[in-house]
Amino acid sequence: MTILTQSSDSKPEVQTNQEEEEEHGDHRMFGLATFLVADGMTFAGFFAAYLTYKAVNPLLPDSIYELELALPALNTILLLVSSATFHRAGQALKRNDSKICQRWLLLTAGLGLAFLASQMVEYFTLPFGLTDNVYASTFYALTGFHGLHVSLGAIMISIVCWQARSPNGRITNKNTFPLEAAELYWHFVDGIWVILFIILYLL
Repeated sequence: MTILTQSSDSKPEVQTNQEEEEEHGDHRMFGLATFLVADGMTFAGFFAAYLTYKAVNPLLPDSIYELELALPALNTILLLVSSATFHRAGQALKRNDSKICQRWLLLTAGLGLAFLASQMVEYFTLPFGLTDNVYASTFYALTGFHGLHVSLGAIMISIVCWQARSPNGRITNKNTFPLEAAELYWHFVDGIWVILFIILYLL
């Protein structure tokens, strides 16, 4: 009788534990989204500083620079295409096609590296230096900070690509969070660049 009583008492405990596990869902994506919001506020501070300096402290006639649009436009295309290729990688992973997923990820990382190379070319051809004036310093701070995010994103994509290998990969169609997290970060970086492109090169 004692054994039966203990067994019957243990069933509610097991059910309670299962209910507690169901109540505590996976909030990792929410945590990442919160981080990106905070990071976006940092960029917003840079944007506000640049626009304020431009409005309050107009440059002298000999310090007005006309930036070429060819390389920045190319960079915009590279990042927008890379968002599309990253999305294709996610779709391939859901189909459990790890090889195709890795190919799309490698292409995405390559587009990110091409963006960085193009940005370095632009730096060497700019008509101003880092310390010429407030405009120049803010320009380098904005583009450099964004370039740092692209570099980190390329590293993340490379890690995800390695972890998505089959059959011993950590990332599969049953564990897609690492890829989804990296994809969300990459889309964030792309969105920031579009805003940056409009503010720095078009306004």
